[in-house]
Amino acid sequence: MPQIQTPPRLDLRALHRSYEGREVVSGVSLTIRAGEVCCLLGPSGCGKSTTLRMVAGVEHQDAGEILVDGERISGPGRHLPAEKRRIGLMFQDFALFPHLSVAENVAFGLTGSRAEKRARVEELLTRVDLIRYIDDYPHGLSGGEQQRVALARALAPKPRVMLMDEPFSGLDNRLRDGIRDQTLDLLKEEGTAVLLVTHEPEEAMRMADEIALMRGGRIVQQGAPYNIYNAPVDREAVAFFSDINVIRGRVQGALTETPFGQFLAPGLPDGAEVEIVIRPQHLSIDFDRGGTGPLPTAARGTPARGIVQRARFMGNESLVEFRMDHDGSILKATVPNVFLPRPGKPLWLTIRRDRCFVFPA
Repeated sequence: MPQIQTPPRLDLRALHRSYEGREVVSGVSLTIRAGEVCCLLGPSGCGKSTTLRMVAGVEHQDAGEILVDGERISGPGRHLPAEKRRIGLMFQDFALFPHLSVAENVAFGLTGSRAEKRARVEELLTRVDLIRYIDDYPHGLSGGEQQRVALARALAPKPRVMLMDEPFSGLDNRLRDGIRDQTLDLLKEEGTAVLLVTHEPEEAMRMADEIALMRGGRIVQQGAPYNIYNAPVDREAVAFFSDINVIRGRVQGALTETPFGQFLAPGLPDGAEVEIVIRPQHLSIDFDRGGTGPLPTAARGTPARGIVQRARFMGNESLVEFRMDHDGSILKATVPNVFLPRPGKPLWLTIRRDRCFVFPA
């Protein structure tokens, strides 16, 4: 017998939303299965929070459909109210009720008998390691503890989908990683599909099974974190995840000639300008030997000389900036541990050719 395909837990189909004639969400489509985490990642104003509000039901899309477990909850002729969607919400503001105890906050959205509600509250507070505070009030808890109460409250009604909008940005950096990991574990245990909105690439990489990179209301690239990072669609996609260096050149015979050697530029016409983009950690530094540098290699191409402008120790690495001899441009290289050459010192740079991205200028 053919296997029946289970529909995705959350299915967004060509969502559009405009304000005063300006389209802020344009054709957004994505699917999330139960237990998966998808992150909408992008700069402020790119449309990611508007997308979240449409899924939550607090805002109507102008076109497109939203389905949960194969059921259309919003689309032409149908708009299920927010309270009937079984969708949980977590925001930067924990929004706990100060006059209610921890137990009463977690039980707020529950139905059933008093005993059933108490059992669910105790189960979740045990799982977030807050059972000892069950009868306390939110003002006596730390920020991280309040965040875990908010998570327990959002999960208490067993939502099919959890929407999270910058939920950890208000936490101290020392707490954030632990709270994120605990939240992720609990959401996956519950089998909840998660749509997370953030502008922080590190958060997206740490939490998401899939990242949808948004820009100008559109998803410009979608895939697993490894693929998004290592196969970016354009220069802006590279720059969103890290600092970048840009080396410019012009195509001749499907090749671009640079001081670092030739680079392939297939499919681009002769005379086209290109940008070769490389991250600082993929530049290597070598010493000057009386005006000459290391020999060229297939992996790192031809070395090019630069003059140190400044060097800074960043904790677990050093950042060194160079002004290049060939065109006066500034390139940055990061080096593990401590490496602080003095300004004015000539050094040679080579680049990891397999870590370069070539894009039309």
